[in-house]
Order: sequence, then structure tokens, then C-alpha cells
Amino acid sequence: MAYRKTPAEQDRLKAAREHLVEQATTVVAEVGWANASVTVVAAAAGMSAGSVYQHFPSKAALAIEVFRRASGRELEVLGEVLHGGDGDAVHRLAQGIAVFARRALERRGLAYALLAAPTEPAVGEQRLEFRRRYRELFAQVIREGVAAGLLPAQDPEITAAALTGAIGEVLVDPLAAHDDGAADALVAELTAMSLRCAGARVDARSVHPGGSR
Repeated sequence: MAYRKTPAEQDRLKAAREHLVEQATTVVAEVGWANASVTVVAAAAGMSAGSVYQHFPSKAALAIEVFRRASGRELEVLGEVLHGGDGDAVHRLAQGIAVFARRALERRGLAYALLAAPTEPAVGEQRLEFRRRYRELFAQVIREGVAAGLLPAQDPEITAAALTGAIGEVLVDPLAAHDDGAADALVAELTAMSLRCAGARVDARSVHPGGSR
């Protein structure tokens, strides 16, 4: 009969796996994907490299888990703002972009790793998948704004794709530079640009819709 782990053993393995993913996320944020070797991650987690492979079959599998969790959290926060926040569709669009940008600028190393840092193909595939999910969120709120007469008639999918690409492009260099000097101005300019892209009227209230979550 095959050996079955006890509930206590399963809990210990789960806790060890969670700790490993948390430490791997921290390492990636600090040194990037290329330098986040299994040996480095294992040392940060206080375990042997062999123990890492008890939880993940390869470095790529661990990297994918790190990416999915970190990106999934950002997607969740953006979705909460765009579709569960206060105000009309245009206000929520502005607020969502500002919150996303501020969270990225507060976690520059991790944000750069998620958005642009060189990585292996498996993580690159996940990037593409999450870009599609970001586009879906933006398309939904743009569609709502058009239906309410707050935005001009347009193809929400195309505008959402343009926004997703532009937001990432605007943030990449500031994230890589680790320069905190002009974060507020950058967020305001990015928000204003995004609203213009969607055809919304831009005013001071629109580009200063609130801080991060």
C-alpha cells in the first residue's frame, strides 16, 4: 500500500512551499530572474537546493509560480479598483491606472521583474497571458464608459491593448532607474495620457484620483 502523508506532514510541506515562494519572490525583486538561481533562493529560504526540488521540479516551475502569484495580486487589486471602486467608469479608470503605477513604483524591483526584466521563455509566456487579462479589465471599464456616454465610441479592445502596452512602456525606465524623485508627476502624466487615449476629458481631479492600496 502506498504511503500517505499525515495531515501534519502535509501542513509542514505546504508551509515550507509557501515560505519558499515568498523568499523566491524577494530574491527576484532584489536580483532579477537571471540571478535568482536555485542555490540563491534555497539559501534565502534556509533550505538546501535539493529541498527546493521537493516542491518544484525545476527553476522554471518555481519562477512561474512566483510570477503567477505576484502578477495575480496586481491584477486582483486593479480589478477591485476598476470594477469595485467608487465613481463612474472614467474615474475608476483613472484611479486604477494611478493605483497600478504607484504600487509598481513602491515595489520597483518586483515590478520591473514582472513587466520587463529578461527571463526564460516559460515566464515570458505568462507575461503574455497576464497582458491579455489586463486588457480584459481595461476593455470592460472602457465599454462601460462608452455605454454611459462618458467616452466616445471606440473599439474597447483596441484602446485597452494600447493602454496596457503604453502603461508598461512608460513605467519600464523609471522602474529600472530606481529614481523616486518624480513619482507623483509621473503618475499624474501617465493617468492623463491614459485618459486622453480613451477619449476622456482630463482635469486635475482625474489625474489625482487617489493613492495606492
